[in-house]
Amino acid sequence: MFNGIIYNQGKVIKIVKRQKGLNIFIKSDLKVSKKDMGLSVACDGVCLTLISYKSKTMEFYLSKETIVRSKFKFLKVKDIMNLELPLKYGTKISGHICQGHVDTIARVIKIKKVDKSYLFEFKVPIKEQKNLIEKASICINGISLTISKVSKKSFEIWIIPHTYNETNLSYIKKNDLVNIEIDILSKYVRNYFNVKK
Repeated sequence: MFNGIIYNQGKVIKIVKRQKGLNIFIKSDLKVSKKDMGLSVACDGVCLTLISYKSKTMEFYLSKETIVRSKFKFLKVKDIMNLELPLKYGTKISGHICQGHVDTIARVIKIKKVDKSYLFEFKVPIKEQKNLIEKASICINGISLTISKVSKKSFEIWIIPHTYNETNLSYIKKNDLVNIEIDILSKYVRNYFNVKK
């Protein structure tokens, strides 16, 4: 479990394609060691299991399911990823509960600077649009954010300077893809009422 507050980033330095998956290697100053094999790490919001560590480089295996649901099908060497270690007992939760289970991807359709902040607009698949709620939490590339506006085909997020500078949102351009995890509470509530019907 994670809370979507990003303090670390990493760079993809190697990708090994397999018949039904990928092995990716990310170099970072994230505080892990060889003793942490099996540890869950949120990589751009996707919960991945650490399988090797050497010279500040972490290795992860991505299954076909993970690749299909995330933007990792388009992953490239030198891509910058947001990284987060799992929550520990007693940790302050500044964001919201994030599972690292990405629901879908979204495309950036607008980035506008307003004073010192940034307005991002994203387009998600139609089937996921119904799960978006104004002022609800959403996890974008592993970052806990708040939806400011929902329209028929898109949603908007305001990004403050600190978040913009400390995450890979500063590298994102129009038409780029991001990983999306919709707030688990909104999904549970919708599912509950759908079942009752």
